[in-house]
Amino acid sequence: MRRWLLAALLALFAVPASAQTAAGQTDRPIRVIMPLAAGSAVDVVVRIVAERMGETLGQRLAIENMTGASGMIGMRTGARAAPDGLTLLAVNDAVLTMLPNMNSQAGYDPLKDFAPIGQIVRIRWALVAHPSFAATTVPALIEAARARPGQIDYASGGAGSPQHVAMEMFLQATGLRMNHISYRGATPALTAVTAGQVPVGFFGLPTPNAFVRDGQLRLLGTAGPARIDTFPDAPTIAESVPGFTFHTWGAFLAPAGTPAPVVARINGALREAVNHAPVRSRLEQLGYEVVGNTPEAFAAALASDHATMGTLIRSANITME
Repeated sequence: MRRWLLAALLALFAVPASAQTAAGQTDRPIRVIMPLAAGSAVDVVVRIVAERMGETLGQRLAIENMTGASGMIGMRTGARAAPDGLTLLAVNDAVLTMLPNMNSQAGYDPLKDFAPIGQIVRIRWALVAHPSFAATTVPALIEAARARPGQIDYASGGAGSPQHVAMEMFLQATGLRMNHISYRGATPALTAVTAGQVPVGFFGLPTPNAFVRDGQLRLLGTAGPARIDTFPDAPTIAESVPGFTFHTWGAFLAPAGTPAPVVARINGALREAVNHAPVRSRLEQLGYEVVGNTPEAFAAALASDHATMGTLIRSANITME
């Protein structure tokens, strides 16, 4: 009996740490690498969702903003982390579908180096300007940029960021030229526009919402196919530039090789969180479109968006410069 008990105990302690994690037998915090600035659209949503996920998992989600090189530093760090369920990435689609299509030296493969967990939300976008800027509408901006080619500045969260790509797509659609001012993340870029240091920029909602309501920013237009409830009086850009739309999304990933039971467990916590009434209500009030899909659905969407964005980036000749 004693020999059997000793053997059983030895077998238990011989279980690898990754297997213990897969079975949910740890209360260690989960490190969440976010290659985005604090206060950005994805940062806001992840902090709302992470609290509920932590309650479900019995593990705190510790969010670590790791900006730099337009998010590539954080992505490389996450790709090389141990696939044990104790490191996740919270990302926007830019670092998966845009940057790697612009930079062959990104240092990670968006389709091979990560295990998709699930998309959290889709993010609506808007073109905003400082109130001192003479152009108060999208048509007025087009007219001003046409009169002063390459002389009007716009802000972005870095070369290859969604703010950069959104504006370059707008410029491609209108045949205009503007001057790109790059910042280290969406939040400092928005701060620059709010302070009047740069006149205009694209940003994901709800990041600029409070500034728009307080009169510190002017909303020129939203980037969806239809007007939105958050700002029902704001025209869409497509009303002046037919066919123009732009949106992004936020999602969770794990390093490639993370065991399927771990991925399923975290995905379950994600889907429970976004469908938890107080969480879902908060996200929708802020203007997010809740998704909460499966790892399989996310993987398919990622592959499709990566291919589509690659085609758009090449056709518009958008570069990291």
